[in-house]
Amino acid sequence: MAVQAVTATKFQNNFGKFLQFVQEGNEVVIFKNGKEVARLISKQTSRQFLVDSLAGILKNDTDEKEMTEERVRAHEDPDRH
Repeated sequence: MAVQAVTATKFQNNFGKFLQFVQEGNEVVIFKNGKEVARLISKQTSRQFLVDSLAGILKNDTDEKEMTEERVRAHEDPDRH
């Protein structure tokens, strides 16, 4: 899965391109004024994320802080600005 960071303006002007990108299993992170405001992921990806999250919760073996930090690290992109 690839992650692409874009400005809100670029996203708005190229919606079809980014929609196709997401349909291919990738993710778009949208920034406005240098701050992350949204993420666009496919329906399948969102379902899998929910299933994975619930599995950990139901097993009661999750550390929410650790999970959040792990996801942030996984999506950090120094070239996004």
